[in-house]
Amino acid sequence: MQDSLKRLETLSENVAAAWEKLKMADKLASLKKLEEEVNEPELWQNPDRAREKNQELAKLTDEVQPWQLLKTQTEDLKELLALGDEELKDELDSQISAMEETFANLKKALRFNSPYDSKDAILRITAGVGGTEAMDWSGMLERMYLRFAEQNGFKATQIERQEGEEAGIKTGVYEISGPNAYGTLKSEHGVHRLVRLSPFNANNLRQTSFALVEILPVIKADTDVKIDEKDLRIDVYHSGGHGGQSVNTTNSAVRITHLPTNTVVAIQNERSQLQNKEKAMEILRGKLVQMQLEQHAATIGELRAGESAGWGQQIRNYVLQPYRLVKDTRTGHEETDTDAVLDGKIGSFIDAYLESL
Repeated sequence: MQDSLKRLETLSENVAAAWEKLKMADKLASLKKLEEEVNEPELWQNPDRAREKNQELAKLTDEVQPWQLLKTQTEDLKELLALGDEELKDELDSQISAMEETFANLKKALRFNSPYDSKDAILRITAGVGGTEAMDWSGMLERMYLRFAEQNGFKATQIERQEGEEAGIKTGVYEISGPNAYGTLKSEHGVHRLVRLSPFNANNLRQTSFALVEILPVIKADTDVKIDEKDLRIDVYHSGGHGGQSVNTTNSAVRITHLPTNTVVAIQNERSQLQNKEKAMEILRGKLVQMQLEQHAATIGELRAGESAGWGQQIRNYVLQPYRLVKDTRTGHEETDTDAVLDGKIGSFIDAYLESL
């Protein structure tokens, strides 16, 4: 029983340290406050606000509950071990093993300690030069990330999508929701390079294609990221996409330019100009925060134009010909099962990146 008790003590200490590092006491207080807000009848007079608060509550509950349960289990098991009943040893050892496995999975959350890691994420994929080849490659990446989201319990909501003329996409924008969505996906921010035999070339020549993947934190509130109104130029124009007659005949599309950094966000997917403006501002905040992280700037006001990674940062090579290999240029991590990677199994690349930080 002494060995069992020692294992449990170690586990209990590790859980307590993680509890402190993740500021679980503060999160429990926030959870209680959110529960009180959701139970206020006045909240439901504003359905959009109520839905936002409910989503926030569900997300925080998913984050806190597993840690709360594990902490309670370790305390309860200590009491059982204190009884010293040898007949219970095998059963208790089995429970300790299960809890150690649970902790090993939960402690991955310790890697998400940057200010925006707990936020949802904007995934934006843009085809590079190269016409149909690049657009097809962007479509492959879109499928890879949507499969990853599906396999890992994230929700992917399409914001905008421009299809290629022959194949793939010119641009795809999605909001990825779930625990630590931005912290999980931030490793994917950069240029992705594909080498393969071209399916669009009559001579079946080897072709290199590029696509830019942007991962931005979702910043919904103006109070989180302050942008000076005088730094913005807002243009409205006719939407060119699908979505019904009103979309195509009214100035519902919105383009917002952040003048100091020349950062441009255009959205035409929503039906109303107001909805498009709100979504464009949300994405703009995320872009500026990402630039702030890249430039190590203290404030948005210190950002400089043309000094972010953009197309200059190639992070991963996907080689399908003459051999098959996916290799990350930052961590050196590689996988030979290229089909599995392109089917969404990119967890090993994400883990390698987060462990390198």
